[in-house]
Amino acid sequence: MWHYGGVERIWVDMRAFEVLQELWEAGPVPLRVRGRVCLLVRRLGDEIHEQPPSVALSPIDGMEGDRWMHGGSNGAPADPEAQLTLMNVRAAELVADGEHPLHMPGDNVLVDLDLAEEALPVGTRLRIGGAIVEISAKPHLGCKKFAARFGPGALRWVNVESNRPRRLRGVNCRIVEGGAVAVGDPVEVLPAGLTRGA
Repeated sequence: MWHYGGVERIWVDMRAFEVLQELWEAGPVPLRVRGRVCLLVRRLGDEIHEQPPSVALSPIDGMEGDRWMHGGSNGAPADPEAQLTLMNVRAAELVADGEHPLHMPGDNVLVDLDLAEEALPVGTRLRIGGAIVEISAKPHLGCKKFAARFGPGALRWVNVESNRPRRLRGVNCRIVEGGAVAVGDPVEVLPAGLTRGA
């Protein structure tokens, strides 16, 4: 379990937009079709994160024990289009810069997989371990919390118009079929005939 109160002050040492962009462009092409689960993150509220070795996903409850089921901080009900969030592990590593834990972005599953719109159009389904999730249309963009954790350069990097199709900040999903997921499990893009609809 990790609590990261007081993160507002850490951004001064973080990477600038230009550095992040250059490092991403110079790195390996993200995997497509099949990747793996690199980290699982259960958000308990009050900026407390757990990194369990395995979790249960449910179409009703989301990730078991995650704060999603309790709705938004403003009292809004839980959004089924943002039931689970995925982030590319390399994007997380770049903003963390080796100085901060990879769970800090707050996404439920870090994956070694290309999350770009071209690779995963809205409605695409992924098998993650024993569960199936569907890419939702709800954008997943950096916010004030992301800037507080990683700096204004990182916020600009994930949100700039030219990078949005890459989904560097991650992607929202809904859980279609529940099941167990563990670190190291495969993440597979399902065939086109299984990727649309409810």
